[in-house]
Amino acid sequence: MRILVKGAGVAGLAVAHELASSGFAVEVADVAPSIEAGASWLAGGMLAPWCERESADERVLTAGRTATGWWDAALPGEVIRNGTLVVAPPRDTGELARFAARTSGHEWLDEDGIAALEPALAGRFRKGLFFRDEAHLDPRRALNALQRSLQAKGVRFRFGTDQAGSDSDRVVDCIGAAGIGRIKGLRGVRGEMLYLETAELALSRPVRLLHPRHSIYVVPRVGGRFMVGATMIESEVGGDPSARSIMELLNAAYTLHPAFGEARVIEVGAGIRPAFPDNFPRVLRAGNVLHVNGLYRHGFLLAPAMAQEVARMVAASDVKQSMTGVMP
Repeated sequence: MRILVKGAGVAGLAVAHELASSGFAVEVADVAPSIEAGASWLAGGMLAPWCERESADERVLTAGRTATGWWDAALPGEVIRNGTLVVAPPRDTGELARFAARTSGHEWLDEDGIAALEPALAGRFRKGLFFRDEAHLDPRRALNALQRSLQAKGVRFRFGTDQAGSDSDRVVDCIGAAGIGRIKGLRGVRGEMLYLETAELALSRPVRLLHPRHSIYVVPRVGGRFMVGATMIESEVGGDPSARSIMELLNAAYTLHPAFGEARVIEVGAGIRPAFPDNFPRVLRAGNVLHVNGLYRHGFLLAPAMAQEVARMVAASDVKQSMTGVMP
């Protein structure tokens, strides 16, 4: 069976990986010029189902807790299993208690515990939460590595078009925000981020700073770089981040550590993330097409579970076709 996967973001690549691993002939097509053009390129890459449970329902935790193992198996060496640290300024310790009440899988830390995990934050926060079983990866490294892995498996890529190079028996549509207006109930949520660079600070894991109005997360990258994100704005308007968002992100980063005040701003970006009303993704069937969409802010966390669901559905339909000789 020949399968066309439309979309080369994290959902499309994860689906292609599952289908190719199941023995299907797969081609990936994307209207963008490369994998760098989509919202997945701007992601934080946090595999943090327990933290995300604070603002999401139980399904995110259930589906997301297998993501770390999936990425580890798909891309050995890319996943960093150092957990997640959550802190709040002394005036906002109530936010920390609220976060703890809405999540599980954490342990409370005092100042010494925070300093032991992240020496750069010693003396800056009185209490924190440590989610030991969480992990993270660099989305850009992961997307590039997954593309190379798929090409080594014989998966063909076509950029600048969403059409296959030849006829396909099945189509899996993973076009993300491009599906807004085409898929019922799908809306856009704008996320904004920036990259900072400084040699004065080192972190070993994602750190979330809680604030009543604009909480942020800071994710370490190699070379003294840090991804800082992300605003959540109910908007489908693209373009560059607003001045207000950049100021809020910078102010919050400075609150986490003053070294960010002297950091170089090396990149700012904004992307539209597709979401359904319940903020949980779906796999929808429409004739010969399966639509995978609505990953919201959970792309790298939930794409593996969605991809596995697609592979099961395609395999089941393939068995049915071979038994009946009729397309379902």
